[in-house]
Amino acid sequence: METTAREFNQKSSQILAAAARGETITVTKNGTAVARVVPITDDDIPPYPTDPMGAIELPDLDLPDLTDDEIDDVLRGMGS
Repeated sequence: METTAREFNQKSSQILAAAARGETITVTKNGTAVARVVPITDDDIPPYPTDPMGAIELPDLDLPDLTDDEIDDVLRGMGS
């Protein structure tokens, strides 16, 4: 399937639905192909989370456990 940039802008939902059905769509601007919208398969999605959040293991730095009041005192001393 081929569509113009203007059609893509106006009908993006329908074009994305076509990609979801398995079609590849070429987007043209002034008659020249500028982009391709392709369907994604399960093989394209990594089996692990890609977001930046997750379990983080911090090294043990042998720092003392401070109470909230002690932390407040330290921060006050920093000008906050």
